[in-house]
Parts: sequence; structure tokens; C-alpha cells
Amino acid sequence: MEKISQFVARLFLAQIFLFSGVFKISGYEGTQGYMEAMGVPGMLLPLVIVIEVGGGLAIVAGWQTKLVSIALATFTVVAAVVFHNNFSDQMQMIMFMKNIAIAGGFILLAVHGAGGYSLDSRRSKS
Repeated sequence: MEKISQFVARLFLAQIFLFSGVFKISGYEGTQGYMEAMGVPGMLLPLVIVIEVGGGLAIVAGWQTKLVSIALATFTVVAAVVFHNNFSDQMQMIMFMKNIAIAGGFILLAVHGAGGYSLDSRRSKS
């Protein structure tokens, strides 16, 4: 049961990045415009997509989990500060807190590792 729980936890953490990255691809111009309106260069969008989709897939697979978790935690906190910093808007405050909670999950994953049903655990056994 523990191994399945660890896999499900990784899946739950990763799904928001996988979907977000795919939605950014399908709504590329709109996302690029939003980034630029927030003061972030639109040319960074391909990097963002790679981080979200690649990082999400790595977390699901449990590959390089500690490193990827630190990277995604950092990415998530930066996104919170840049895009959800209007605390007078209740929705933005909720989005900020959501990002901080996700970062907390990634910090736990970085400390404890991928656990069961992961490429990391297969590699450590060999």
C-alpha cells in the first residue's frame, strides 16, 4: 500500500504541471502575451513548457526525483511571487497559497525521495 500511495502522491503533484504545460502549448500566443503583461519575457515560454511537461513526467516516473522536486519547488515559488502577488485580490491570494502548498509537497518529495514504483528506487536496488 505504501508504494502505491507514493506513486499516487507523485501523480497528484505532477498532474498540474503536465496539464498546464500542455495548455500552454495549445494557447501559446495567449500565454506569451500574459507573461509579457506580467513583465516576463515571452521568449521564456518554451523553457516554461519544458520545465512543466518534462518535470511533471520526471515526477510521475520517479526519475531524478530529488533534483527535479527542488527545481519544481523553486519554479513554483517564483511563479507565485511573479504572477500571484496581488494579495488584495482574494483569488490571487488563493493561487499564491496553492503554489506555496505545492512547493511544500515538492520539498517533502526532495527530502524523502520518490518511494515505490519509481525509476529512482529501481536504480538504487541495482
